[in-house]
Amino acid sequence: MATPAALPPLPFNPARVRSYILRLPLFTRLVLLAIVVFWLLELQTVWAVIEWGALTPDEIGIQSMHRLNTYPFIHVGFFHALLNTVALVPLLERFEAEHGTLTSVALFMGPLSTLPGGLYLLVEKLILHRNTSVVGASVWVFLLLGSEAIRTYKSHPSFSLGTLKIPTWTSPLFACVIVWILVPNTSFLGHLCAILVGYLLGLGYLKFFNPPEKVLRWVEGKLNLLGRLPHYVSVDQKTYGRYGVLPSANNATGERGSPMSYLGSTQRLATLRNLRNNPQFLFIRLPYLLSLLCIVVGVVWLLLLPLDEYSRQTYISENALLPGQVHTYFAGSEQNVFRGYKKELEGLLPEGEARNQADLSPVISEKIQSALRAAGLKVATQNYEYTSAGITHQGQNVYAIVQAPRGDATEAIVLVATWKTVEEELNLNGVSLALTLARYFKRWSLWSKDIIFLITPDSKSGTQAWIDAYHDMHSPSVQSLPLKSGALQGGIVFEYAFDHRFETLHIIYDGVNGQLPNLDLFNTAVAIAGGQMGIGANMQEMWNHDDSYEMRLQTILRGMLKQGFGSASGAHSSFMPYHIDAITLQAKGDGWQDEMALGRTVESLCRSLNNLLEHLHQSFFFYLLMQANRFVSIGTYLPSAMLIAANFTIMAIALWLRTGYDMESSAAAAAVKLEDNKKDEATPKDKPDDAANNKAVVERQLALPLTLVVGFNLLGLAPLYLFNNLHHGHFTIAASFIALVDAVLPLSVAALLARGSAHPPIRQQYLLIKSFSLLLLGLALSALATLNFSLSFMVGLLCVPLTFVDRISCSKAPVRIAATLSGLLVLNALSPPAVLVAGCHYAGVSVESVLTHAAFGWDVWGSWTPVVVWCVWWPAWLVGCVLLGVSLF
Repeated sequence: MATPAALPPLPFNPARVRSYILRLPLFTRLVLLAIVVFWLLELQTVWAVIEWGALTPDEIGIQSMHRLNTYPFIHVGFFHALLNTVALVPLLERFEAEHGTLTSVALFMGPLSTLPGGLYLLVEKLILHRNTSVVGASVWVFLLLGSEAIRTYKSHPSFSLGTLKIPTWTSPLFACVIVWILVPNTSFLGHLCAILVGYLLGLGYLKFFNPPEKVLRWVEGKLNLLGRLPHYVSVDQKTYGRYGVLPSANNATGERGSPMSYLGSTQRLATLRNLRNNPQFLFIRLPYLLSLLCIVVGVVWLLLLPLDEYSRQTYISENALLPGQVHTYFAGSEQNVFRGYKKELEGLLPEGEARNQADLSPVISEKIQSALRAAGLKVATQNYEYTSAGITHQGQNVYAIVQAPRGDATEAIVLVATWKTVEEELNLNGVSLALTLARYFKRWSLWSKDIIFLITPDSKSGTQAWIDAYHDMHSPSVQSLPLKSGALQGGIVFEYAFDHRFETLHIIYDGVNGQLPNLDLFNTAVAIAGGQMGIGANMQEMWNHDDSYEMRLQTILRGMLKQGFGSASGAHSSFMPYHIDAITLQAKGDGWQDEMALGRTVESLCRSLNNLLEHLHQSFFFYLLMQANRFVSIGTYLPSAMLIAANFTIMAIALWLRTGYDMESSAAAAAVKLEDNKKDEATPKDKPDDAANNKAVVERQLALPLTLVVGFNLLGLAPLYLFNNLHHGHFTIAASFIALVDAVLPLSVAALLARGSAHPPIRQQYLLIKSFSLLLLGLALSALATLNFSLSFMVGLLCVPLTFVDRISCSKAPVRIAATLSGLLVLNALSPPAVLVAGCHYAGVSVESVLTHAAFGWDVWGSWTPVVVWCVWWPAWLVGCVLLGVSLF
């Protein structure tokens, strides 16, 4: 027999689920069948099921009164039907078991559908003057919750939240508000009407709708329903079809006469009271169940996001932008200017393959400066130098300012053309186009903001050096800017890295540390490219997006992966930390669009930004894009990461509570009380229950757990410093060394704890170690989710096994050792070095290049992803391995 200290089994048992489904009563089965049938009918396109059966106020008439009874069976999708079914079944089968099948049919096919529907129509159409359609079985869910709340209120009028007494009848209202906030496209009014009808049902005001008992008994006797229909519940609830006996007044003990027997309400309440006083359930099984539920719901929540019900169509919030409303004039003779600039720059490049590898040399920089000066612009240069992982990044930025004829030099727009693109390709067309646009913009007098043209040697360091110096936040190795303008309102980077015509524009918007530009800027670019210029817009390298669920999900996951890395995805990313919205436009494909089309797109974007009276602020800064014209806002996707983080906090709190009691004494006390309840369940007790109060309070020993957890978290500073200060040639060796440390250190600490002293740690201390570790992990991921949702979600998923890892207590040594080694193998496969190597192998890149890129992000961009990896994820992983490794000794 397992002791209370043993690792509890998983709370999910498929056999029990199957048994539960098989004993569902008849009407509940028919309701489930109807929901499934209607959902299947929605898949065909001949008959519009939702339009036929939805409760739509303007469609209700004499010939469409069926809508008052059909709307609970119809759902708008698979997940809508699934969630409503899971919530409805336990409530509905309990109602049928207590009132009988015929009564359930009469009530739910009659007043319990029409009353909430009629009340909804009355308020929605006559009072609010709206026409919102509603469907779904959630109306019955909240109706039954309201009825159960009234019944609970009669025996337990309130529950305590600190010093506050909250009436129990308000619980369905809280649930209604939470569902309305968290679940998109839910009807708060419809659920509220259902709760009100449920209150009336619980108070007994709807008893006159119950069919007469004599009539029901006569129907049962004449039709012999008890003998003919399996799973049928009779009027007096004494028989259950042909399958057995239900608990009743003659069967108060609730003993099961067959596999299809059913527990009555009295026995259920007694069972809940016993569970409440059962420490094995409260402290061991329930936390694992809640944690597993949070993980599953969090993952499913993310998978629901690509559906139409959980996403929105993009729109322009800032009306002043007016995208695509102006006529662009960049054409005609400007193409000859572009070709002239391109030919002059080509003459300075080497021949052959070396041409694409040419850097922005001083000779080319001088040519660019002379071209800008010839156009009448103020020109300046900036030298910079960065050193990261033993590699020196240096170069010279060239920039020029078109002063606004109608402005006062307090605001500016930045146009960036990098000499090398994000893919390290020569951006000759992009630089030539920037020179052409500078000459073209100088001739127009419509600008109310200065326009800055910036030419940088690359997409990694040049822009960062310039923007840091613009805000006087640069390092000593970066030169100050001799020429400045006003506050930057937006930035546009454009890349055209080939000589042939292009087909579409690839828009890159990811910033450093998961920061994103205002969604209005992205929407403006899409509207101008697709609506005004006739150029397709792509994102996240999804070239053939067919708007299917799979493509939407793949786009979201790609965006989350890039956001989670926290590194710069282009020259525009350097603007994000200074709250400057910027994007990169990349010419892609082989089509019929030329450099003039890209120039007109940039011109129209500048004209839109020129219209702004204030900084972009009305639209979203936190979003997930699944297509160029569809997105998910933070209020919809944030709960998925929060639920993953919450599972660690739930387990940490449960372990903390568990360490405050002597579990053996508590289990014995619960057993005594359970035995007393079996002897005399119906008799109230006047004297205090000593068995229930026999939980021995234990003093917590905090010194060792706090020391170990804090020590491991401080130890994370070592690899953080190592990988950000080593020479790049040593990164592969350093990664191998950390992997070796991961294999040796946890087992060494585990052996030291178990065998290193005469007084090894007790069970309570191991639980406290896990509690403190998971508490820090949960708090860190919860805070991180609001800043970088993707990084929090990915680290949370990789740390999920840590919730269920514990010291294995088993008397059989071979079984214990085998289970421990298997767990350690799984944990080591999810360690930071293992995930790094696996990711590099999948992407086809070297570990050295990834770590060099990460070190550059830390030194230049200020990326905090290494901090999360080594100071949040790695210490929690070490603690989990130590707790599991103790079982070997």
